[in-house]
Amino acid sequence: MTIKLHRCSLGFVKGPHPCWQVQKALDEKGVPYEVVKHPPFPRGRRKEYIALTGQAKLPAIEFADGTVLREESKDLVARIREGRLDEAAAGPGERPQPA
Repeated sequence: MTIKLHRCSLGFVKGPHPCWQVQKALDEKGVPYEVVKHPPFPRGRRKEYIALTGQAKLPAIEFADGTVLREESKDLVARIREGRLDEAAAGPGERPQPA
C-alpha cells in the first residue's frame, strides 16, 4: 500500500511537531509513503490541501484510491503504531474481517 503523507514543509522541525510525529511513526513501522509538502503558514495558502481534505490542519494521509484520513496527529500516530492504518484504507463498511 503506497500512501501520501501530507505534511508541512518544516521537515527540519523535530520533537513534538505533529507532522514529524506522524512521519516518524510511518518510518518506525516501515510503511512506504511519499511526502507531499504544504506551506506552514498562513493556513489559507494550503488551497489544494483544503480542497482535498475540507480543512487546513495538517497532517493527513492520502491512500492510493484517493481517500484521505485526517485525524489529530496523536490519533494518527496511535493508529499507525497499532497497525490499524489498513482499516482506514478499507473505508467504512469495508473493514477487513479478523482471521
